[in-house]
Amino acid sequence: MIVDAHLDLAHNVLDYNRDLSLPLEELRRRDPHPDIPVVTLPALREGGVGLCFATLFADPKKHPEPEEAHRDALRQLEVYRRWEDAGQARIVRSRADLQAHLQRWPQDHTLGLVVLIEGAGPIRQPGEVGFWKAQGVRLIGPAWNRNRYTGGTREPGPLTPLGVELVQAVQEAGLGLDLAHMDEEAFWQALEQTDGPVCATHANPRALLNAPESPYNNRHLSDPMIRAIGERNGVIGTVLFNFFLDPTWSRGQPRIPLQRVQAHLQHTAALIGWDKVGIGSDFDGGFGLNENPLGLDTPGDLAKLGDLVPPSARAGVLGQNWIRWLEGWL
Repeated sequence: MIVDAHLDLAHNVLDYNRDLSLPLEELRRRDPHPDIPVVTLPALREGGVGLCFATLFADPKKHPEPEEAHRDALRQLEVYRRWEDAGQARIVRSRADLQAHLQRWPQDHTLGLVVLIEGAGPIRQPGEVGFWKAQGVRLIGPAWNRNRYTGGTREPGPLTPLGVELVQAVQEAGLGLDLAHMDEEAFWQALEQTDGPVCATHANPRALLNAPESPYNNRHLSDPMIRAIGERNGVIGTVLFNFFLDPTWSRGQPRIPLQRVQAHLQHTAALIGWDKVGIGSDFDGGFGLNENPLGLDTPGDLAKLGDLVPPSARAGVLGQNWIRWLEGWL
């Protein structure tokens, strides 16, 4: 089973009006836009992706106010619930759910969903974390860009007092904390506020990007940040967007080779071990086929990443490391 720790499925359904129940080639025929994602439910099923962290992402440019973001996230959650009701997916809400899913998946290949709030805009105030847990959310990533809780990608800054409350509320609710997108200053503050489960669902080693002048420099993890996540027994998902693998790449250029992904996997593993390395593709986060490394054309191609790691690490990187992490606290 392949586990992908970051897919913006419902965001694509609602914000881009994409029917993810279609076969991938049919979706591409209907929507020839170059940024069409490489993900649909049938493609995930056929590709052996058995579990993903499915986001509730309220784009702050479209939904800047908390009430708007709250409503948008609820609409996205309803997409996942409809899929569950139709037998197209299973929402994993507990360790028992996870175990049941792992037992059933080899027979029915139904996609499992661990629901993740990416960017805490939909959480109107920290006391609402319990509400979202009751709705089935199991992971919260406070940052995307900077918001009222924390500094984030391209917009540095610390946790705000409200952000400190949010991180504490996540721990008290027994939810996982996703540190992806969080500015480094806020990252260290967050670790001081929680001893609960942490991860970075989709982030790469900053050391390999070597672009301190880039506004995206804080999007990724310094080596000390990587070590800190490893010391907390967290897992880091390698994100597969070309620009986040090679900062010299830009749209319109040829796709980068898979070996660049290998370098990122190896760097993270050298710091914290292969047992804490996973995949967080972000395959559908506003990117299309040409924004992914060469050879990653469908979800099934994620299996090729297993050829880039030591044979003993293959099953872990492709999915077992994320499953073990979830089993430890879910």
